[in-house]
Amino acid sequence: MNINLAQLRAFTAVLDAGGFGAAGEQLGISQSGVSHTVAAMERELGGPVLVRDRGLPRPTAFGERLLPHARSALAAADAINNLAAQRDGLPSGTVRLGAPPTVCQALLPDLLTRWRQELPRVSVTVFEGQDDEITDWLEAGTLDLAVLVDPSAPPAGSVRVAADAYGALLPADHPLAGEQVVAADELQDDAFLFCGCERYIREAHRRVGVPFRPTHRVRELATLVAMVRSGVGVSIVPGLARALLTPGTVFVPLRPRLTRALVLTGPAARPWHPTAAAVVQACAPIGGCEESPANPVRPRNVPSRRAKTSSRRPTADISSVDINAPGRR
Repeated sequence: MNINLAQLRAFTAVLDAGGFGAAGEQLGISQSGVSHTVAAMERELGGPVLVRDRGLPRPTAFGERLLPHARSALAAADAINNLAAQRDGLPSGTVRLGAPPTVCQALLPDLLTRWRQELPRVSVTVFEGQDDEITDWLEAGTLDLAVLVDPSAPPAGSVRVAADAYGALLPADHPLAGEQVVAADELQDDAFLFCGCERYIREAHRRVGVPFRPTHRVRELATLVAMVRSGVGVSIVPGLARALLTPGTVFVPLRPRLTRALVLTGPAARPWHPTAAAVVQACAPIGGCEESPANPVRPRNVPSRRAKTSSRRPTADISSVDINAPGRR
């Protein structure tokens, strides 16, 4: 039996990219080349490793057992190549990085620019996904690094790249749009739109003693912004979501203050890719910042076109909430 790295790369690429054509683009070969490479691997192994149907390719039972070993072998080969390339002291190679949508939209552009300047021989490939997907991809070996939201026990070497504060997303003519802060109980008269971050939004409601009852649930943040702009309702979003704000919408910081820590980290259960460690180290100087470096929170002062009817508590009542503090539910 003679299984080679090219076959393992084709096999994992089909699953990661979601198809033979996409895998070919990722690997720089034709779709038929990927198909022939995987078929050659299956002949060597004496059975299929992929189920080919009209939907997305998926591993067979044997392919599922083979997949973690294939990833480990590829990671080891990449590490050897990168160690050899680093004999001159300059990190090089490709690092696969996963992050949630708001991080990809608002934080990663600045980080990618920084990495290009400080690590010119390193290429960072970005994978966007939801929080739970990214965690699974990181531990399965699909990713080398990930930006995780409030990880419980990040491994040594991890760096906090931002502390992202939540706020209310409102139409520009909303009665509360000109306020410096707003609480979840003050949004009860409006339809509430929900788009992820459920753990934190529930906490914002629990802190002020009101139920979390979303009227509409949407998947895409851009859809949420468009609906708020049109006056369908209001929402609570992380501060990084301001990268998608359009004229007609405003972001007002939340009271009590509620933040999430964004941590750049590698896998907890296996050694880090050598080049991935260099990427994390290049971020160390900005670890622990209180807000997104690119989007500091600034209180809004937008004139309201509606009659202002809400009663306000004093601004001095602002307090900070750590959702991971002991006793949190």
